[in-house]
Amino acid sequence: MFATYLIGLREGLEATLVVSILIAFLVKSQRRDRLPQVWAGVGLAVALSVLFGWLIEYTSTSLLARSEDRELFEAVTSVAAVVFVTWMIFWMRRAARTIAGELRGKLTEALAVGSLAVAGMAFLAVVREGLETALIFYSAAQSATGGTGSGPLLALIGGIATAVGIGFLLYRSALRINLSTFFTWTGALLILVAAGILKYGVHDFQEAGVLPGLNDLAFDITGVLDPGTWYAALLAGMFNVTAAPSVLETVAWVAYAVPVLVLFLRRPAAPAKPTPAPTDGPQATGTDGLPATAADATAAPAGPAAVQPAGSRRV
Repeated sequence: MFATYLIGLREGLEATLVVSILIAFLVKSQRRDRLPQVWAGVGLAVALSVLFGWLIEYTSTSLLARSEDRELFEAVTSVAAVVFVTWMIFWMRRAARTIAGELRGKLTEALAVGSLAVAGMAFLAVVREGLETALIFYSAAQSATGGTGSGPLLALIGGIATAVGIGFLLYRSALRINLSTFFTWTGALLILVAAGILKYGVHDFQEAGVLPGLNDLAFDITGVLDPGTWYAALLAGMFNVTAAPSVLETVAWVAYAVPVLVLFLRRPAAPAKPTPAPTDGPQATGTDGLPATAADATAAPAGPAAVQPAGSRRV
């Protein structure tokens, strides 16, 4: 259940931050009259996300009669969820520093168009997170519990509720957290969750007869990792780590988790400094080490406007 809680927390916080940025921009711009359109777009996005999640569950439980078809459907959704998780994690790391400015720019354009544009922008900003959450939650719940019980759904709701609470406190400036550190740690954990989802998808492909080797075990440590113990259930529920996986399951887990974690945790290279243009001779520099012309452009203008006599008052 922790895996689904983490999914709700991570995806919910991203959506909450987006909505908070939009609301704060409208409030500071004295455009509170556009807030109903933002909430309408958010509500429509949430409704569509819930409908999408129900449609996935209904397809798996009602439309697919044969067990092989259900296994194949769950395998495909698992692979799709892994793709979305990976894309979302790396996108958020890249866009975290510029997302606020981009959203404000798009909202400014939407305000110039009209109410429907504002609602549409809020809808598009939230619906992506909602659809991803529905797909990832379904795959994670299937991986952890086989789709039984209400625990994963309650954990997801708890994660989303926590995200909304954090977002509200951030909006009110009552809570200050390092979002970069938060998204780094949750991103690393979600990569392990995604590796478990991929492993479960490979297992479903094997049960559906698409991939071979269902009974070819990579190892069997049931004597050490007893499936009946609480810690074995915790590992299986969070990262789908089991005591007797097949060879293909193990290869898929390692082949995804190791390189993706390395790429995600590697610090991006610092941008190269521009090379100064060559000159014919020595060039004077300002007090800040810049060329004299650049230093002069940023310095205060000389003359009477820059220096005021003591006790004088500028008019």
